[in-house]
Amino acid sequence: MHKTKGIRTERRLSHVWVFDIPNYHKPLVITDAAINVAPDLLTKRDIIQNAINFCHSLGIHKPKVAILAAVEKVKPAMQSTIDAAALCKMADRGQITGAILDGPLAFDNAISLQAAIDKHIDSPVSGEADILLAPDLESANMIAKQLIYLAGAKSAGLAVGAKVPIILTSRAEGTLGRLASCAMASHMVHHPEKDA
Repeated sequence: MHKTKGIRTERRLSHVWVFDIPNYHKPLVITDAAINVAPDLLTKRDIIQNAINFCHSLGIHKPKVAILAAVEKVKPAMQSTIDAAALCKMADRGQITGAILDGPLAFDNAISLQAAIDKHIDSPVSGEADILLAPDLESANMIAKQLIYLAGAKSAGLAVGAKVPIILTSRAEGTLGRLASCAMASHMVHHPEKDA
């Protein structure tokens, strides 16, 4: 499929990379790991909304979004490059809908409630994240590769934010991952009412 002919909408294209991880209790989505290299605030907003809409199409009605950072808390005097506070305010104002957002959260706190308890992190997302927003493409790829090669995760991926999803078979690990990417794309095309 030609990526620029007749499929773009007003939203930005972004990548959702879905993982089935043996030691995590539900599927986990990492976005954006293939398309937007160093997204600005508005691009991050659209990336998050695309991932939320993708989760809605799979029946996850109120996904929990962890805005990732290397540290759990950013000092007020230190400029945050991940825009976590601004993105959470956008969600509070209805500019990002259909999800619970929190951040900055370190990766361990996003996927482990015990890690958050041990570090005294009070978050509605801790240990329950459905979506991880990585700060940039390099971070997302690093986390994804670790999940695949160290944690034994199975993965599949799509580009979303267009009239039809774009299957990124190169972002899936193995034949089953590629088939899963195709199945997810087909599901999204046939259930547009869930992509709200």
